[in-house]
Amino acid sequence: MTSPGASATPLIRLRGITKVYGAGNTAFQALKGVDLDIEQGDFVAIMGPSGSGKSTAMNMLGCLDVPSGGEYLFRGVHVESLSRDERARLRRRYFGFVFQGFHLLARTSALENVELPLIYRGEPATQRHAAARAALEQVGLKGWEHHTPGELSGGQQQRVAIARAIVTEPQVLLADEPTGNLDTQRSHEIMELLWRLNVERGITVLMVTHEPDMAAYARRMVRFVDGQVASDERNPHPHLMPEGASEGAGHVA
Repeated sequence: MTSPGASATPLIRLRGITKVYGAGNTAFQALKGVDLDIEQGDFVAIMGPSGSGKSTAMNMLGCLDVPSGGEYLFRGVHVESLSRDERARLRRRYFGFVFQGFHLLARTSALENVELPLIYRGEPATQRHAAARAALEQVGLKGWEHHTPGELSGGQQQRVAIARAIVTEPQVLLADEPTGNLDTQRSHEIMELLWRLNVERGITVLMVTHEPDMAAYARRMVRFVDGQVASDERNPHPHLMPEGASEGAGHVA
């Protein structure tokens, strides 16, 4: 389903995407012809019951898996035709990932955790340190650089994970149940942070969630049912929209 008012060349375009696991009598079709357009600067909440295909769709969008059929275009490039190494390079350049379980290295400082993607890129140490410090400051953790995950609250650990995801300056941030391990107050703090990264920095945010109050921060809500897009709706009043901000803008000055 195409978003109302979508441009001719969206950042992401899915057409007829299918995904089948297994073969013969044990085959399971997780996605059944998904059509979806995502514009640069959008904030999309992907929802649906367990087994609906939302997590499979997220894996496709993040280039972590390949479809069984259909077309996936990212910036006009046919992702389904790329090799494993080409998809890995695409992920490193354009995508950041945030998970429910944080996935931080336990005996490593916040600064070192955030530096990891830059190490994989081969960035010099001086540049890594500066970029990681800046990312931690952006998520409200200035002064916490040398604390290990065990010395941080759940909300702070998720902030470190978000800093790690944005330190490479990605165009797209994929968040899989980012508030699933947090209490209500910390959940709203993390959602406000994601919302501000979208509004102020223009990062496209794609978030899987089962919580309507978390989805309320998104500009758009896409619901999956039985491997298909059942609905695709604009949120007329994204949570915390400040005075003077445009709902359709990718950033504010």
